[in-house]
Amino acid sequence: MLDLSFVRSSLELVEKKLRDRGQDPAALLGDFRKNDENRRKRVTEIELLRAEKKKVSEEVGRLKRSGEDASILMEQSRVLADKINKLEFVLTEFDRVIFPMLMQIPNLPADDVPVGKSEHDNVEVKKWGTPRTFDFTPKPHWEIGEELGILDLERGAKLSGARFAVYWGAGARLERALASFMVDIHTREHGYTEVLPPFIVNGASLFGTGQLPKFAEDLFRCADPDHVAQEESEEREKEFGDVDQNRYLRALFNDHWLIPTAEVPLTNLFRDETLEDAQLPLSLTAYTPCFRSEAGSYGKDVRGIIRQHQFQKVEMVKFSRPEESMDELEKLTRNAETILERLGLPYRRVLLCTGDMGFGSAKTFDLEVWLPGQQAYREISSCSNCGDFQARRAGIRYRAKGQNKAQFLHTLNGSGLAVGRTWLAILENYQQADGSVTVPEALVPYMGGETVIRPRAGASLSAVVAGKEK
Repeated sequence: MLDLSFVRSSLELVEKKLRDRGQDPAALLGDFRKNDENRRKRVTEIELLRAEKKKVSEEVGRLKRSGEDASILMEQSRVLADKINKLEFVLTEFDRVIFPMLMQIPNLPADDVPVGKSEHDNVEVKKWGTPRTFDFTPKPHWEIGEELGILDLERGAKLSGARFAVYWGAGARLERALASFMVDIHTREHGYTEVLPPFIVNGASLFGTGQLPKFAEDLFRCADPDHVAQEESEEREKEFGDVDQNRYLRALFNDHWLIPTAEVPLTNLFRDETLEDAQLPLSLTAYTPCFRSEAGSYGKDVRGIIRQHQFQKVEMVKFSRPEESMDELEKLTRNAETILERLGLPYRRVLLCTGDMGFGSAKTFDLEVWLPGQQAYREISSCSNCGDFQARRAGIRYRAKGQNKAQFLHTLNGSGLAVGRTWLAILENYQQADGSVTVPEALVPYMGGETVIRPRAGASLSAVVAGKEK
């Protein structure tokens, strides 16, 4: 969330940055200046009335102590209290317009972020590795996985619906091996502390990292039946400041949600807390399932496991001093790149333009891995510096060395990596002409010494299920 005083003092800059993001400032800010000026006026009036009431109350006390009649001043105090209450109600009405408006405003892009409208305006920063030249036509991962008998999309759909998958045998082991390899590298070499957080969080946690209220449709909700019934019985327009919208927001915050990424619980570990300077920078990592409804993505990546409702990911989160956060972003991005390099997977780093960044990000690098079966680079990690945007929403501060007053720190996050997409990248990059897949050298110890994933003679998923295949 942006600081109200910053928006007030830098309104033209905020409007420009929003336009750079492809947003309409008028739609997001509305009559901000008018509402804010009226709000500040009421705050001043309340402060003056409170000061006057304090003086009257002190005089009432003096008169009572001396045995004199204080009834006139007591009535005056009552009138002042009534005026204060009425102004506070008016102030609440302004807050119901201004603060929900601030909830909707995305983070402002850093100055070195390229201005653009879509992914086509992103800037390639570097490339690593040379895509392999095949002497046969490389297959996409969904064909490889099915022929090996390790990927079963059909049974995933039977169990849960579209965009779910079942992994068998070496496929399941490869997923587990990748996660262990990633976490080991981050904890043993990169200085991260491993965390096993809850996979279900409350609404306050999702507000803190910026998913609520704006992106509720992208999440899986564990709704309280009473809240659902209340929502369904109310005919409301979902506009901020509306009475029914406030009920809607309360329902969202009272419910629990499946995490869309471990960024949410990791960042909120310190919600409403103040860290000490000596604790920073603080680096955390977690391997968790992630759950996303993929609202608006229907028709995209319908084949394979590029875009799933449930997938596993190793997440990295950093808490940083403001002046060091851009350096920490570079370190975090390099940490993710190291995993790809150790696995021998060609990739490129892309600096996202203003129109393609996430809601809470001030600057984002995407890492895109080469997929020969699709002849394209696809995102496998997104590494972002959120500045104090999330910290302000979640109330996460730190006390700088030698200072008494706490200030908001900066938060960063990135995939290190998306395990399922790394899994499919290995299948496509390490496939062989005979249908087998070579295990990257770095993963062999995690695969129990297995160096090749081979199709069995007459292998089929039905044979695996029947226990006829290893």
